[in-house]
Amino acid sequence: MFKRNKHGIQIKTPEQLQKMRAAGLVVGRTLELLRRSVQPGMTPLDLDAIAEKAIREEGAVPSFKGYQGFPATICASVNHEVVHGIPGDRRALREGDIISIDCGAILDGWHGDSAVTVAVGEVDPRLTELMRVTEEAMWRGIAALTVGGHLSDVGHRVERYVRSQGRYGIPQEYGGHGIGTEMHMDPWVANHGKPGRGPRLEAGMCLAIEPMVNLGTDRTKVLSDEWTVVTVDGRASAHFEHSVAVTHNGPWVLTALDGGEGRLAGLMGDAGR
Repeated sequence: MFKRNKHGIQIKTPEQLQKMRAAGLVVGRTLELLRRSVQPGMTPLDLDAIAEKAIREEGAVPSFKGYQGFPATICASVNHEVVHGIPGDRRALREGDIISIDCGAILDGWHGDSAVTVAVGEVDPRLTELMRVTEEAMWRGIAALTVGGHLSDVGHRVERYVRSQGRYGIPQEYGGHGIGTEMHMDPWVANHGKPGRGPRLEAGMCLAIEPMVNLGTDRTKVLSDEWTVVTVDGRASAHFEHSVAVTHNGPWVLTALDGGEGRLAGLMGDAGR
C-alpha cells in the first residue's frame, strides 16, 4: 500500500524509507566510483559502462536506461550541457572540462536519484567556484526540508544562496521532483521562488533536490537529440542532486553515504540526521 496525502504526494512508511535508503546507497556508491574514475581521455560512454556494471552488481537496475526512450544508464552533461546529456564516445573528456553525472537505480521497486559535477583535471577557477556554489545551494535547499515547512522554502533557499554569490543563471524550467516507487513523481521542486508557499512538508515525503546553475544566462535550449539541454550562450553549467526523506529528525539524505550528516551539521545544528 502506498499512502498519499491530500496533494497526491506519496508518503512513505519507516519500512519503505529503509528500502529507499538501500536504493539510495546503490546510487551513492556508484557516483563515488564514477567521481574517482573521471580523468582526461575517458569518454562519457566509458563512465556509462562503469555505472551500469556497478548498479547491476548490487542487484539493482538502472533507472534511466529505457526511461521514455533514454538510451543510457547515466546522464553525462559536459561543460555547457546543463542536464540530460546522452553518453557517447565521439569526444573524450579533456583537461579543464567539467562533467555532470546524473545516476539513478531501482532496488526492490524503489528509486534512488543523485547527481554530481566533477572537474576533469585542473579547471578554470571560475568553474571550481560554479561547482561550489551549486553544491552549497543544494545543501541549503535540503536543510529546508523540515516537517511543517513549505515546499517553496527549498527553492527560496537555493535561489537566495546562488544570488548572494554572484551573477549566475538559474534555469527556471528545470528542478527537482518527488521520488519513490517512480523516479519522477509529484511534486515538482523549483529552484527559485518565495518561501511559505505550496504543500506543507510531512514526515515520509521523499524529494530529489537538484539545482542547476549556469555561469552565464539562465536561458537554455534542447538539442536535436531531444534530450540534451544546453545553455544558449555556450557557457558552463553545474548540477548537483540528492534524494532526501523528510523525517521528524530532520532531512535524511538517502543518496549520501553518511545520510547527509557531515554537510547538514553546520546548517541545521542538531536538526540534521
